Amino acid sequence: MASVTFEAASRIYPGTTAPAVDKLNLVVNDGEFLVLVGPSGCGKSTSLRMLAGLEEIDAGRILIGDKDVTNVAPKDRDIAMVFQSYALYPHMTVAENMGFALKIAGVAKDERDKRVRDAAKLLDLEPYLDRKPKALSGGQRQRVAMGRAIVREPQVFLMDEPLSNLDAKLRVATRTQIAALQRRLGITTVYVTHDQVEAMTMGDRVAVLKDGLLQQVDTPRNLYDNPANAFVAGFIGSPAMNLLTAPVVGGKAKLGNLEIAVPASAGESVTVGIRPEGFAPASAGFDVLVEVVEELGSDAFVYGKPADSSVKFANATDEGAQVIVRWDPKNPPRAGQTITVSANQSAVHLFNATTGERL
Repeated sequence: MASVTFEAASRIYPGTTAPAVDKLNLVVNDGEFLVLVGPSGCGKSTSLRMLAGLEEIDAGRILIGDKDVTNVAPKDRDIAMVFQSYALYPHMTVAENMGFALKIAGVAKDERDKRVRDAAKLLDLEPYLDRKPKALSGGQRQRVAMGRAIVREPQVFLMDEPLSNLDAKLRVATRTQIAALQRRLGITTVYVTHDQVEAMTMGDRVAVLKDGLLQQVDTPRNLYDNPANAFVAGFIGSPAMNLLTAPVVGGKAKLGNLEIAVPASAGESVTVGIRPEGFAPASAGFDVLVEVVEELGSDAFVYGKPADSSVKFANATDEGAQVIVRWDPKNPPRAGQTITVSANQSAVHLFNATTGERL
């Protein structure tokens, strides 16, 4: 096993001036499951491909363990990659697919068969070793692709959105299997996804990227509780954090009749972040005009607009933005009603209205 280190690693695609990945500094510890997450075009897959050797590095370097692999061929990096597409050979059985890379590498048949059987046992694929891919479900095919990586016993696993082709229920089941499997094997893993729920439930740590820049890397809990900036705050969490711009009057940010203490450095306005569960019903405070109520059984989420038109959303380009409030599922309001909520100071996150940085 080995750690992975990005040292000011950058990638600029030909014909562009803005880096796809800009001076990425990141250390993945030995045996860690690290997830790269962010919106489309943020540079997460490019970062993974740089580590795999499938993309050139224009500046900086990448190390696997103590070895600088910046200019090392992909086949010599001792990594195994699982792609979004299963890329299985349709004419080969499951066992042949899993052992093919070992066969090409000249591994003896007895050793090859042992590794394939061991991986199949880990992945609950033993009954399917003689089947062809067309006789498998999507989840089983993805496990075969995982098995093909496991038998190689690499230093590092790289996974590029491996669950994207699965239906929602199967994705939930498979992501827990992958996380449990990685912990059992203890192999350093870098996993790319655009799904922040996937990232939060699988990773030991999560690295959030935006426009090629690393925004924050931390445990899922710390990302949720202490986002470094407004982007991370709005990206991490489902439903998303409410981000509202509030004027500062007399040392307090005002959301309608709700007043929130702010530091002296806040300026004339501040971005207030409150998660849906951070609101509580109140007799006076912030009024929200209810538009939609999602009743989920164990929870209810109210979606609406600020009743006070002077309260604006922090992202002016976010058309259709709504205030989200978690509500008692046994007594939800109706569309068209106005609810009044307050927020504990401990539930409030404050960000610079201009830079988005945490205050």
